[in-house]
Amino acid sequence: MPIHKAQGFVLMRRDFRETSLIADFYTREFGKISGLLKGIRTEPAKFASTLELFSLNEIIFYKKTNSSLNLVSQCDLLDNFYSVRQSIAKANLASLMMELLSAVMPQEDKNEEVFDLTLNCLKELVISNNPDKVMTIFKIKMLALSGFKPHFDSCVSCLNRVLGQSRFSLSLGGLLCSECCRKDLSSRSIFRGTIASILHIEKNDFRSNLNLGLNPQIKKELEVILNAFLNFHLERELKSQKVLNKMAVAV
Repeated sequence: MPIHKAQGFVLMRRDFRETSLIADFYTREFGKISGLLKGIRTEPAKFASTLELFSLNEIIFYKKTNSSLNLVSQCDLLDNFYSVRQSIAKANLASLMMELLSAVMPQEDKNEEVFDLTLNCLKELVISNNPDKVMTIFKIKMLALSGFKPHFDSCVSCLNRVLGQSRFSLSLGGLLCSECCRKDLSSRSIFRGTIASILHIEKNDFRSNLNLGLNPQIKKELEVILNAFLNFHLERELKSQKVLNKMAVAV
C-alpha cells in the first residue's frame, strides 16, 4: 500500500467496533477522504490529536487500492481553532462548513481553492465580529468553486443577459428573465442588489469580499435563497443549519 501525507479538516467521525474510529477529512492534497484510526479509542496516546470536528490535522495514511477507506497511521493536530469553540454560534457555523463540504464535495476530488477558502474562513471566524458574513461568503464561494453554484450570470433558460426584473428558480437552479418566468410558476422575486452581491463574491477574493457591504434586506435574502437552494438540491436540510435556525428564532 502506498503511503501519503496530507493536511486535512475533520468533517465527521464515527466509532468503529470497540477500539477504533473512522474519520472523514477534507485535505489539500487529495480532497475528501476517509480513514480508519485503529485503537485510538483505547489508546488515544497513539495519535497526537483527538480529531475534533473542524480541527486541522496532518495525517499519514496508507492508501488502499481496493477500498475508499484508508488506514491512518499518524494524526498530528495543527490547529484546533480553540477560540471558535468558545462561541456556540461560531462553533455551529464551523460545523456547518464541514457539513457542507461533506455534502457537496465529491470523494477524492482535489480542490486546493476550496481547502484554502475553508482555512481562510475558519481563521477569520477566530477574530470576526460578523461571523454570519463569513458564512455567507463561504457558501457562495464554495458553491462556485465546486461547480455546484446556482446560475446568476444570465437567464438559466434562454441564457440571455437579464435586464430589468428577474426571478429565481429553485428547480432550474438560477435566474429567469421576464420572458422565461412562466417556465417556473413557483419562482420567486429577487433583489438586483442580491444578484450583484452574489456575483461580486463569486468573482473576488476572500479579503475583498470581507469589505463588501451588505444591508440587512440583502443579507436576509441571501440567507433565504442560499439555504433554499441547498435544501432543494441536497434534498434535505443540513443538521447544523437546523441548529442555527433554532438559535436565530430563540434570540
